[in-house]
Amino acid sequence: MDASEIGDDRTLLLVDDDEPFLRRLAKAMEKRGFQVETADSVAGGKAIATARPPAYAVVDLRLEDGNGLDVVETLRERRPDARIVVLTGYGAIATAVAAVKIGATDYLSKPADADDVMNALLVKTDALPPPPENPMSADRVRWEHIQRVYELCDRNVSETARRLNMHRRTLQRILAKRSPR
Repeated sequence: MDASEIGDDRTLLLVDDDEPFLRRLAKAMEKRGFQVETADSVAGGKAIATARPPAYAVVDLRLEDGNGLDVVETLRERRPDARIVVLTGYGAIATAVAAVKIGATDYLSKPADADDVMNALLVKTDALPPPPENPMSADRVRWEHIQRVYELCDRNVSETARRLNMHRRTLQRILAKRSPR
């Protein structure tokens, strides 16, 4: 994909509190033809989204001062046609669904490189994604289900354990671990 596929409005908002990653991604996206503005917080992202709503945005889900979905909501209100990709280091299906429901175009797990981001921003909405080369393992499917129920219970461990019919301490151990591959 090259700069000609971006269109006339090449404005891009990047919101991430990982400064080295933010700088690298900004530089890479500028080389790909975007006019980049960056923010390292929800407040900064919302301010830019309100004042100068961009055509494209890449927003980290978890920021130090709150949830990146607040930036997505603000941008969606100000510019309904914006293409928004949500990035996160905590890849879970429940948060991906929440991001898409609120208006994100796509969802990527970190580490994502500039090519992944560019492809997600410019993909045609009616195109079906290719089937996964490495489908989720049974352990990963189980972990995703637990994460989904946990999110639906507003991150209440006791209620999640009750609904999953499992001991609360067992659930706490599972939640403390990283997701299986």
